[in-house]
Amino acid sequence: MRLLSFAPIAALVLTGLAYSVQPSQATQRPMTPATADEICAPFLVADDDEYERRRYRPSGAVGAAPPPPAPPPPPTQAADQAVVVTGSRRAQPAMESAASGIARPAMMPRPQPQNRERYDGEAVAAIMAVAEEPVSTFAVDVDTGSYANVRRFLNEGRVPPQAAVRTEEMVNYFRYDYARPADRTRPFSITTDMATTPWNENTRLLRIGLRGYDIERSERPAANLVFLVDVSGSMHRRNKLPLVQCSMAMMAEQLNPRDRVSIVTYAGSTKTILTGSNDRDEIIAALGRLRSGGSTAGAAGISLAYDAARANMIEGGINRIILATDGDFNVGTTNRDQLIEMVEREREAGISLTTLGYGTGNYNEAMMEQIANHGNGNYAYIDSAMEAHRALVQELSSTLFTIAADVKIQIEFNPLHVQEYRLIGYENRLLAEEDFDNDTVDAGEIGAGHQVTALYEIVPTGSRGWLPERRYEGNRPAARGGQGAELAFLRLRYKLPGEDESRLIEQPIGRSAMVNARAPSGDMAFVTAVAAFGQRLRGDTYLGDFDFADIRRLAQAAGRSSDYWRGEFVTLTELAEARSAPGGTREGG
Repeated sequence: MRLLSFAPIAALVLTGLAYSVQPSQATQRPMTPATADEICAPFLVADDDEYERRRYRPSGAVGAAPPPPAPPPPPTQAADQAVVVTGSRRAQPAMESAASGIARPAMMPRPQPQNRERYDGEAVAAIMAVAEEPVSTFAVDVDTGSYANVRRFLNEGRVPPQAAVRTEEMVNYFRYDYARPADRTRPFSITTDMATTPWNENTRLLRIGLRGYDIERSERPAANLVFLVDVSGSMHRRNKLPLVQCSMAMMAEQLNPRDRVSIVTYAGSTKTILTGSNDRDEIIAALGRLRSGGSTAGAAGISLAYDAARANMIEGGINRIILATDGDFNVGTTNRDQLIEMVEREREAGISLTTLGYGTGNYNEAMMEQIANHGNGNYAYIDSAMEAHRALVQELSSTLFTIAADVKIQIEFNPLHVQEYRLIGYENRLLAEEDFDNDTVDAGEIGAGHQVTALYEIVPTGSRGWLPERRYEGNRPAARGGQGAELAFLRLRYKLPGEDESRLIEQPIGRSAMVNARAPSGDMAFVTAVAAFGQRLRGDTYLGDFDFADIRRLAQAAGRSSDYWRGEFVTLTELAEARSAPGGTREGG
């Protein structure tokens, strides 16, 4: 079995160092790459000119010239009113008069494309008084796309729009030292712990952590996958279709002989490139031949992909569409609600939908995140070949194999010990209290090895809280009694794959956790730093003067300095601090 050799050298992508490939002096290599290594080789350089040479001559051979650039895509239709549009439009270059009196463009830098990125922002979760709202309920979320997208903005020298920041996805991007499940009769372990809050001496931080059981590669069921690839004109840029080809090729390298892959493309029209193949070389070669051009009939592409998935359905196996696009649908059905209805119908037939987001300028994250949520899949943003390797190679089993569906968390706080609370993040995953026991309400999925982390900031009873005291006694919350030894009671519901009836896990959280709370350290320090980072970027008002420098010190104090991803996070706090300095600008603002 051929193993991808990309991983040891992939770190060069994010350090900005060039990785040189010596031209072959013996033979001219074919224009279409034959391996994932060759497709991904152009991303191991920092220079754009060298990238273009390698893109069309993978080993540096002299010969085929790059094809002419694709024509610009047609104007995009206006987005739905419910979608938040962020970014700014650049003015056209001024005209100046020459001596002859003929107007000509001024000598100015080439104008940048208009920024038409779209995000759905939710208001920061409200403070809750336990005497009035003692129960908090939400669906789990294992998506990580927001973190990678925020990283892209910061690496480009920009502060991300607040609507692009989802704190729970920032937190869940990283792995923590949660215990493995004791056995598979219960698909995940549950960890709870508590620490004092670095930004508020009157509150405490309660962490709830889930960890799904792991599976070996040989244990994974056979997979029927449809690679649905956007090849429209908007995908021509380096960080779009070429990076999609690299990502999908890396994933193809990891598949088993039992797996089947179909490839469907869409631009102004749709096309089936490959159907139900288990030939790795054939799959990668087909990916290497893809070229971009035309408008974007995304809904038609999704429909054709579902046809391909049904045609190759594996009973008892994994049946999943993996959509790779910038989300800029502009032909046919472009209404997000109609697309959501389509993916909800198909998920009931056992076909899930995962979305991989790419690119800048016209990226429609509002579309990507929502259709993945409603398609029982997950959403990731791919900003580099290294991120593709992380999401589609290192975490392949988590991406593909679901071990628990419709996972919901509900916590009831004891008014004897907790006065107020707020859930950090999960604003678009909140559920009504009655939804917890309703098995028809859709919630989040957990894949093999997935982790989920949730943080609550709580005010111990008798401490100074966020809410002001009400003037009239009749309007003041009257706390009722509870179990003296319990701080809170935790409930989880989940369904095993193929089952319609949920299972329940219950466990108390002892008051001793709050009594013994200390300053966060180790993993708790790092997760607290990431949560603070997300809150600071999205403009949460509860951090006081806890700034990016404080966040950085907390992350560094957590240890594990050899962890590449955690080290990168520390660097991002420095970038965010520099971009947020007085005089800086925020995207969309």
